Amino acid sequence: MWIIVQIVINAAALWLAAYLVPGVTYTGNVVYLLLAGLVMGLVNLLVKPVVTLLSLPLIIVTLGLFYLVVNGLMLALVATLLQGLTVDGCMPAILGGLVIGVFNWVVRGLLDRD
Repeated sequence: MWIIVQIVINAAALWLAAYLVPGVTYTGNVVYLLLAGLVMGLVNLLVKPVVTLLSLPLIIVTLGLFYLVVNGLMLALVATLLQGLTVDGCMPAILGGLVIGVFNWVVRGLLDRD
């Protein structure tokens, strides 16, 4: 059940990022956003830990700020994998990753799964 909730949260976060950040756009409907949420969940599950581990020295040196770049890279990877999601450059990817990360953090804090 939690997997479906996480897919919906990711889809809502992508919608919010596309709404707030110029340069992050998607073409499609709610079903497409749910598919993008699934792909984002898989990328965050499989690729993000490896990238985070490899970039750990940069994350430590920048006091965690490089983690924003890692989030942006994951958003850019999802946009590369999906045809209807576009990210126009590095700064929109970083800002979109920031919006998605903050949204996920707030919603997970409010849901408090046990």
